[in-house]
Amino acid sequence: MTTRPGKSARIKGRSTQRLLPTDRIAYSAITERPPLKLPDGARMAVWVIVNVEEWDPTQPMPRTVLTPPAGGSPMPDVPNWAWHEYGNRVGFWRFVEVFDALSIRPVLAINGSALAAYPAIVRAAAERKWEFIGHGFTQRNMQKVENERADIRKTREVIAKATGKPPRGWLGPGLTETWETPDLLVEEGYDYVADWVLDDQPVWLKTRGKPLLNLPYTQECNDVAMMLIQHHKASEYSDRALDQFEQIYADAAASARVMALVVHPYIMGAPHRLKYFRRALEVIGEKRDVKFWTGAQIADWYRAARPKAP
Repeated sequence: MTTRPGKSARIKGRSTQRLLPTDRIAYSAITERPPLKLPDGARMAVWVIVNVEEWDPTQPMPRTVLTPPAGGSPMPDVPNWAWHEYGNRVGFWRFVEVFDALSIRPVLAINGSALAAYPAIVRAAAERKWEFIGHGFTQRNMQKVENERADIRKTREVIAKATGKPPRGWLGPGLTETWETPDLLVEEGYDYVADWVLDDQPVWLKTRGKPLLNLPYTQECNDVAMMLIQHHKASEYSDRALDQFEQIYADAAASARVMALVVHPYIMGAPHRLKYFRRALEVIGEKRDVKFWTGAQIADWYRAARPKAP
């Protein structure tokens, strides 16, 4: 049965409502909200998200650095699979050195299948108490997943088994969702998502159950956008991150703000790019009234400050 968004449908014996984005969240001007305050006199929270993915060599590569000479989507696509794999074999460990040196605890957004594929990455992140969040079981558009609920549930289960506790947060591969994703996330035990890049403060999303919290993420300070889509030189990362930080920091004078920095091991973990990522973190870290927090810390703070959805 095909159903227009916003209309009721009956699926496998139950009635469901497909909500438009504007049904899930009402417009709100950030300047008209009651002020938000962070603890310890801080004015801003920054969270850093490292995306670790497993690319299936039996499928067309999600992204490419080299165009196949004859065109099309050859399989195996060894050059592009290896480009990504370099990130998990080498680039990720450069990130670890940076975070250790700067005493920053990031968030690991990881494919469920990647936990088995890259046990050393899982072990290193768990030992350092990084936060794990779900990033799809496999690296594919959630609209192309055969059973979305099973995918969301299985991702949660394998993270819980590997780390000793289930993930609270979710980031869709490529920020992709179906009409039901927020509903399924709540029903499967997640309490925050980062797919809705529309604000500099956390916001509540309506679901068919209890509300779901959305944390500020970023498309602009994201190495995929800068390096792979817009084809900037490596220094664009620090330039843009610091320009964005400067403005959001100014905005936060009267009410707290949240900023995200997003990296992938095969992109900013490349040897010619890493120093620009580190530079951004070093400069931001010089501000004593800025907290580097995990997603769970931001979610807990906001739930205490704004415990009910408007």
